[in-house]
Amino acid sequence: MAPTTDNKIILITRKTRLDELIARFNTLEQARFYIEHSGADFDDYLNEHEQYALAVRTATAHLKTWGQVQALDRYFLPNFVFGPRDMVIVLGQDGLVANTMKYLDGQPVIGVNPEPGRWDGILLPFTVEDLAMIVPEALTRKRAIQEVSMAKATLNDGQVLYGVNDLFIGPRSHTSIRYTIQVGKVRENHSSSGIIVSTGLGSTGWLKSLVTGAQGIVQALAGKEIQMQNPTGFAWEADSLYFTVREPFPSRTSTTDLVFGQITGQNTLLLESKMPEDGVIFSDGIESDFVAFNSGSQAVIGLAEKKGVMVV
Repeated sequence: MAPTTDNKIILITRKTRLDELIARFNTLEQARFYIEHSGADFDDYLNEHEQYALAVRTATAHLKTWGQVQALDRYFLPNFVFGPRDMVIVLGQDGLVANTMKYLDGQPVIGVNPEPGRWDGILLPFTVEDLAMIVPEALTRKRAIQEVSMAKATLNDGQVLYGVNDLFIGPRSHTSIRYTIQVGKVRENHSSSGIIVSTGLGSTGWLKSLVTGAQGIVQALAGKEIQMQNPTGFAWEADSLYFTVREPFPSRTSTTDLVFGQITGQNTLLLESKMPEDGVIFSDGIESDFVAFNSGSQAVIGLAEKKGVMVV
């Protein structure tokens, strides 16, 4: 059947665990040998691969009714140029939705769960079979949308990095990084294992873990339950972010007053690296997609000028 619209529909896919094993070990049988001799269930890898392949085929068949379909592996996202009228379909998991959204500029995203029995899919409200109904409604703007605020790191050399869930600023490995931090007029030198900046969408992830850990430590030291104002789970479209300093270390040359706070449009986070090498900024857990943050680098961390758009 010929498409009923000239819009382009981009189907974002990913490699399965089996794809990655075969790329590593060259053949299916060698991958099977490795997994089975590790004591794991190779059938689980096969089943996941087959279900995902079926989801891709079924989704493509549905989408061809409504437009020209282009499949795009997540590996090519950083260099792909999306058109302003493109519709983007992401075939799970949640992390793939976040990783895709930061490369978009207002194009609507439909998150599809390829295997609901396997993935919870907070950002994947639809199944493959839902596409027959969702896509035409989204194309005619009859579906509701949810805006998603993003974080943005702007470096003094002109590089920019967006984060849908969070940004990490710190060392490439688990060591300490030295830097200067400034919020408003308050400025101090730090030594820590890095800084997490969280959006509303990401506030139930990394930020929640950090706050929960901090609350547990305080309660253990105090010997009683402490009621804390919990910033986790704030609105996806909120015009604010939260930053948390991991493992801040007080010393003769570093202080620890600025370890947690809110970032708004009028209150950005300013950082200057004092790390000769191995300083990085990456977003949404994708460590391979980073910008260097070494001595002389300055970064302004704040709200992005654009927002993601989720079809709901």
